[in-house]
Amino acid sequence: MSSEPARHPDVHPSASDIRLVIGASSAGTVFEWYDFFIYGTLGAILSKTFFPTGNATLEMLLFWLVFAVGFGFRPLGAVLFGFLGDRLGRKYTFLVTVSLMGIATAGVGLIPSAESIGLWAPALVILLRILQGLALGGEYGGAAVYVAEHAAPAKRGFFTSFIQASVVGGFVLSLIVVLGCKAVMSPETWAAWGWRVPFLLSLALLAISLWMRFKLSESPVFQAMKEEGELAGNPFVESFTYPGNKRRIFVALFGISAGLTVIWYTSMFSGLSFLKSAMHVEDTVAEIIVGIAALIGMGFYVYFGHLSDLVGRKKPIVIGYALTLLLLFPIYWFIGSVAKDPAQTAAVEWTIRGPDCRYNPFATVQETNCGRLMGDFAGAGVPYTLEPGDTLELVAGSDKVVELDGVTWGDAKARKAEIEQRAGTTVFNFAKHSPSLGQGALIVLGLVALMALSGATYGPVAALLAEMFPARVRYSSMSIPYHIGTGYFGGFLPFIASYIVARTGNPYSGLWYTWAVVLVAFVVGLWGLKGGLPSDFSDDAD
Repeated sequence: MSSEPARHPDVHPSASDIRLVIGASSAGTVFEWYDFFIYGTLGAILSKTFFPTGNATLEMLLFWLVFAVGFGFRPLGAVLFGFLGDRLGRKYTFLVTVSLMGIATAGVGLIPSAESIGLWAPALVILLRILQGLALGGEYGGAAVYVAEHAAPAKRGFFTSFIQASVVGGFVLSLIVVLGCKAVMSPETWAAWGWRVPFLLSLALLAISLWMRFKLSESPVFQAMKEEGELAGNPFVESFTYPGNKRRIFVALFGISAGLTVIWYTSMFSGLSFLKSAMHVEDTVAEIIVGIAALIGMGFYVYFGHLSDLVGRKKPIVIGYALTLLLLFPIYWFIGSVAKDPAQTAAVEWTIRGPDCRYNPFATVQETNCGRLMGDFAGAGVPYTLEPGDTLELVAGSDKVVELDGVTWGDAKARKAEIEQRAGTTVFNFAKHSPSLGQGALIVLGLVALMALSGATYGPVAALLAEMFPARVRYSSMSIPYHIGTGYFGGFLPFIASYIVARTGNPYSGLWYTWAVVLVAFVVGLWGLKGGLPSDFSDDAD
């Protein structure tokens, strides 16, 4: 086996060439993640369009479960396109991935509602989410490897950090497009068909991305390996048989990918969902707040990528994990204290007391009255405490019992109205509110703090993963653990967190999933990541 450093030609692209490499790769990544995130951004309307059940909690859980399906297929995309990228080249592989993503996303905008075609609607959504997941499984590895193999080692973290920031850019772009469409449409038009426009716009973004990427040349590292006849015969097999690679894949999966992705999704998607549901912030206002925070937070990815060139890749990541474990709950408590509706702030604390208090998130109708009551509170984003008891009771504060005998349990809308009438106060039907300018600024500050934690753990990662693996199987070796980690640990985060909140009645309890995964990543990263200044992959490094 020849020395790996020999496969890193001494390439010095011009300033204009490196700008094109970064610009085309980053733009394609923005567009791909826009396509992927537009589904999550429009969760409230898509859940009712494609998964109507009459149960708001179940609709959202089904929506997030299908959202996770796309992530679940990312590892398969990593295997497929990683194989092609290591055998046929970096450039043409991620031309295919961006094309597949754009077509699949536009397709979601053309699917009739479940009301029109029944179960075919969710079935088609699932199919297109699978195609999106396959495409995304090949995109990140291709873009990251392509930029890393053009960059000098001293600037690799800085240059590849634009790929990391582009992931956030895709989320920001999805919010901008949604807000722009809503601004020029009436609420009725938006609800009827206007929400489809952001999906169809992906075709225009696809055309721009393909135009930019066709101007690129092949990676110099891949070109050198091809000329020397050193391409991998079977990149997937060699990823697990190359000396030391099993350990590297383990560290990349549990010490890098799993940790960074749950922090990212907790910062952005969970933050947006938290504001809209538990805090009852008006949807458009919540999207603007999160969009501003994400736009500001993009700078942290570039900063920490650059910092990793100076201090090494390990320090920012491990320190970011440690700070997340310390600050995750306090930051969310701060955001919640600022964002809460004044009407909710003055509301009483609720306790559900009774037997058979079981909640099934997949049931259209809960088996017990206590389960129905738990679902009402969870669907409204209202916290509650659950206590065992002989009879079903709803307790306001410490002693006021709200009479439940004779409640219309079979009709959710009537049930909620009757309970509120008997309680003499709003329990479920809080109106959406808009925080003041000062409150909005404080919420942005909290979200930016979360983005800083995400930037520390995500900014250096593309360079780190490229340096961890040998060039002949780099595309496959870094893509497989990355997309297993982000696909399963991150993709299922909204569903798992929503389920935990529904079961416990505590809007902050879903954060325990993030905290646990980050703890594992911190321990594995502390043990398995190589310290010191960055360096190219070498067989002698481990």
